[in-house]
Amino acid sequence: MDNYATTIETLFEKAENYTRTTAELVKLNAIDKSADVLSSLLSRLTVAIVVAMFVLLTNIGLSLWIGELMGKPYLGFFIIGSAYFLISVILYAFKDQWIKTPVSNFIITKMLKKK
Repeated sequence: MDNYATTIETLFEKAENYTRTTAELVKLNAIDKSADVLSSLLSRLTVAIVVAMFVLLTNIGLSLWIGELMGKPYLGFFIIGSAYFLISVILYAFKDQWIKTPVSNFIITKMLKKK
């Protein structure tokens, strides 16, 4: 009878260790996937900020140049602003197709990627 009790205790200890190890593995996998997704998004965000700064400075220069050609500096800014308004309307119309779906696919691909 004593042998039977130690066998059951051993079985419970192994089940407890297995559960603890499985929970730790799930936690570490979640941390790994999250870190991979966040680092990828952060690197893309950094590149996007640098590109945005380039575009901003180029647009200021282009606005000043167009304004100089038209004789009134503010007209260049109105023209460039109107172009951006048109671009924003187009982006809004196609936001799911051009932005939401690719970003969702990127995150899902990163999360399901096998090492």
